[in-house]
Amino acid sequence: MEYKSINLQEKLSKFQDQWSPKVIAEMNDYQFKLVKVQGDFVWHKHEHTDEVFIVLEGNLIIEFRDEKVILNEGEMFVIPQNVEHKPYAEEECKIMLVEPKGVVNTGQERTEQTAENDVWI
Repeated sequence: MEYKSINLQEKLSKFQDQWSPKVIAEMNDYQFKLVKVQGDFVWHKHEHTDEVFIVLEGNLIIEFRDEKVILNEGEMFVIPQNVEHKPYAEEECKIMLVEPKGVVNTGQERTEQTAENDVWI
């Protein structure tokens, strides 16, 4: 078996599309995904899992119905399962998501922002 590290910057350089998570690794039943975001996303929730946002570059606002969380580069936040939220980034923001395999980026919602799932780079 060959052991090789994963370079996040190199992986991020392989795509330009936004709001479309790319899988870079798996651990047990969880996937590590990189995504570039800018502008508004759709209100959604994940009924059966928590979701972790780790900001690698830029700033991300996660809106909830009654408040918001502002994440700066190097910060992370865990969104509890079944909590409706809407990410937003004024400028392009690069994020790592950690979530179980099979989680769709828009939760139960299906919109033009629903990305193909399980895309590896």
